[in-house]
Amino acid sequence: MAMNREQRRLLKKQGELNEQGEPVRQPRGQQQRGPAPKSERVGPRQFVGEVRGELRKVAWPSRTEVANYSVVVFLGIVVLTALIAGLDYVLGEAVLELFAR
Repeated sequence: MAMNREQRRLLKKQGELNEQGEPVRQPRGQQQRGPAPKSERVGPRQFVGEVRGELRKVAWPSRTEVANYSVVVFLGIVVLTALIAGLDYVLGEAVLELFAR
């Protein structure tokens, strides 16, 4: 496998290549692995407490910001709906005219 200098350095640092650039073979049972995932679960009370703690960190918008964003979204929907309806009407008339009713 062709490797560039950067890849070789990284693999040496991780212990997967020796000084000559050859792969280091490890017995099957002793392969390096990351930390094992935690298997213990937390109770409902601790879970709810952690969720509430995370929600306290959220930067919630103010009432006026929500109102402004809602108006912008509503106006965008109205403009796009009008544009699509206009295009639908114009293209529909063009097709009907093309086939000469």
